[in-house]
Amino acid sequence: MTDILPAIDLIDGRCVRLTKGDYGQKKVYDASPVDMAKRYADCGVRRIHLVDLDGAKISAPVNLRTLERIADSVDVELEWGGGIASEENLSSVFSAGADKAIIGSVAALRPELFSQWLDRWGEKLILGADLRDGKVAVKGWQEEASTPLALLLERFIPLGLRECICTDISRDGMLEGPSFGLYRELGDTYPGIGFTASGGISSMADIEKLNEMGVPRAIVGKAIYENRITLKDISSWLQNA
Repeated sequence: MTDILPAIDLIDGRCVRLTKGDYGQKKVYDASPVDMAKRYADCGVRRIHLVDLDGAKISAPVNLRTLERIADSVDVELEWGGGIASEENLSSVFSAGADKAIIGSVAALRPELFSQWLDRWGEKLILGADLRDGKVAVKGWQEEASTPLALLLERFIPLGLRECICTDISRDGMLEGPSFGLYRELGDTYPGIGFTASGGISSMADIEKLNEMGVPRAIVGKAIYENRITLKDISSWLQNA
């Protein structure tokens, strides 16, 4: 069964959602990140997806205090991305309570360094490969890397990479459904990688289709905040898993 990972995106310690990764199209939600994490944990989720959007812009974690508070409040896996540009950053994220770290810019722009991290941290690392018009976006989706996703995967899989989150930025926050064709192609081409679908998921019907395709995980963000997918829906899905 496709595992549902609720998303908590952070700016200034608050829950937000962007549209197509555009910081200028930001919607702030009233619920606190800790309260949201508790709600998700209470409905049975096994992992929560956390993104430090402030950190992604400046290439250094900013919202680690919020991560610490969430880690102290829930007993579920936490994956954290945004601003991890050095081994010091990476260590601080794990020290603050993250179980897994999502690495995007370093993997695309400094593959030798990411290779070293894979050797040390192994399955605690997730490749974050977010695509805009087929190109990998980096530095908070503000720039594009020259290396295509296929080359990144082919480089890092032999080194122990096991998970990859792939977001179609054009669909992020649009509630128009994910890029099913993209995930089908990735799953068929790289069967040893557990791909996480991200961007555009709008309903439980999308989750059901991803499940039929064998996609291991799906990140759901705006659809929860906009009540397209309810916590009851998530609880029922996970109970049937």
